[in-house]
Amino acid sequence: MGKRDRAQEPQSWGPRNSQGPTPPPDAWPTPPQWPPPSGYQQVGTTPKPKKRRRIFLWLFLAVQILFLIWVITGAASGSDTEGCRGLTGDDLELCEDAGDIGTTIGVGLVIGLWAAVDIILGFTYLIYRLASRRA
Repeated sequence: MGKRDRAQEPQSWGPRNSQGPTPPPDAWPTPPQWPPPSGYQQVGTTPKPKKRRRIFLWLFLAVQILFLIWVITGAASGSDTEGCRGLTGDDLELCEDAGDIGTTIGVGLVIGLWAAVDIILGFTYLIYRLASRRA
């Protein structure tokens, strides 16, 4: 009969104490301490808050200020009645009304352009945020 033919004795599934009793955890050697790889933070430390750059906010506010200045100067320039000089009566009134209507149309076009630019900026920001979010 060979070694294979002999039946093996059942093994116990408990811990093996072939070297004697296990030392208490205080007596265990401390594991070596390596610096963590870059990109990882150690347990118990708080990461430095990353300063958020609000470039889009400042760009948006600059566009708003430019359009506001454009609307104010456009509305203020409508009171210029140099072209109506020398007219009297109904002709003067018609000339001033035509100037006011032109100013209104111009300011309305600027406000319409302002709204279109804001919508384009809003969609651009939305696409940027969706593209840069973490999965």
